[in-house]
Amino acid sequence: MPSSSSTFVAGLTAAALATVGFLAFQASANMPADLAEPRRGAPAKAAKAPGNIASTALPDDSGVGERVVYALMADRVWLVAADGRVKRTFKVAPGSVDPLPGSYSVGSRSGAITGTDGTPIEHVVRFAEVDEVVIGFSTALDGSLPEPDPRVQTGGIRETVADGDAMWAFATIGRRVDVVR
Repeated sequence: MPSSSSTFVAGLTAAALATVGFLAFQASANMPADLAEPRRGAPAKAAKAPGNIASTALPDDSGVGERVVYALMADRVWLVAADGRVKRTFKVAPGSVDPLPGSYSVGSRSGAITGTDGTPIEHVVRFAEVDEVVIGFSTALDGSLPEPDPRVQTGGIRETVADGDAMWAFATIGRRVDVVR
């Protein structure tokens, strides 16, 4: 026959587990829609793509002034002059972790390093961090634009060599980076 103290502990444990389960359910039921969407690479993401994401037109909700604009759904970047003119636009190959939409600024740069995937890269322009994964633009020295490996948490947004050169010249420390869906 169990002792009264072990019965009491078992009862407390059961009550605690029930409370945690209830709170987890409540949190998931009240989660904002943008947080509940699947991460990059999940099949459902393509079905939610708005309009023509292949467009090279600067998104309407991309801020004002001199900035880098990064559109997550289009995997496209715009380098925008102070007067609002697009200096350059190009496609990119994102990593497996996306930054959240919002306004950031370039916090650090590196001329040449090894990427988290082991590839030698150059012209690294870092602007965000998500769950301890650093997000930034870079160019692979071998010119590769790989598909993200969903098993590895990477924040490198790869560009061609020519586009990486343009980003490096434009996105200096403090330059604003506006991320839009």
